[in-house]
Amino acid sequence: MAPSIDETKATTNSKIENPPQVQVLGKTKTGKTLKIRKYPRFDNLEDERLYRKQHLAAAFRIFADRGFDEGVAGHISVRDPILTDHFWISPLSAHFSLIKVSDLILVDEDGNVVEGDEPINLPAFAIHSEIHKARPDVNAACHAHSVAGKAFSCFGRELDMITQDALRFYKSHAVYRAFRGVIIDAEEGRRIASALGNGKAAILQNHGLLTVGGSVDEAAFWFISLDKTCHAQLLADAASAGSGYKKIIIDEDEAAHTAIQVGGPEKGWLAFQPYYDEQVAKTKGEFLL
Repeated sequence: MAPSIDETKATTNSKIENPPQVQVLGKTKTGKTLKIRKYPRFDNLEDERLYRKQHLAAAFRIFADRGFDEGVAGHISVRDPILTDHFWISPLSAHFSLIKVSDLILVDEDGNVVEGDEPINLPAFAIHSEIHKARPDVNAACHAHSVAGKAFSCFGRELDMITQDALRFYKSHAVYRAFRGVIIDAEEGRRIASALGNGKAAILQNHGLLTVGGSVDEAAFWFISLDKTCHAQLLADAASAGSGYKKIIIDEDEAAHTAIQVGGPEKGWLAFQPYYDEQVAKTKGEFLL
């Protein structure tokens, strides 16, 4: 008999959206309203497909810059806007820092390669396919074995709400406490999707981190932020143990209020754009090919 699963499901705040107070500086002295960058609207689905692929390729390189790559472990996927039960992912042995749009692989819900001529990562398919099936609202998922993520995952616990940035994950992250080795079957992927619930992130015990979003930009930024939050908590825990000072947990009212300000989907998308712009500038757009 398989071991029992002890998992903490995430819950979501249904009112997480852009509050007016975050955008009050979007005016000139003359009263002209300045436009804040938003996910673009497309005239056709082919253009949106290209956009998603371009931002997926950028996300891989951004992950490489932050040391989230490790051999063939880790993966990012984005749902195809035309064939909505298909998703794009990287080839099995491609280094994150070298991935271009033309390298990406389109795979169907059964794991068949539809576009591309390279094999894909089996654990990637096992995890991502089940998340995409379970969450129609999710268009992208990120999973990697970052150092801080691995270290924090060994405790099998949720994050403490000790910083403003941690509040991006207030009542929207889960802990999956069943470790069964390398994930290669759909059933394990379904368990992870179930633990994730309606949340945006999961800490996979003894394994790493997982984030999702309505865009690859959002999911990738949540991962970057989640990794940093794990790192900050590890440092805070160590400092607390060594000094005897207790961590101050943000109270529930302030946590709930601030989560609305910092945790909405458009916030995640917007926060990714500086990283994307950096990739365009430093690579001269090489990843777009």
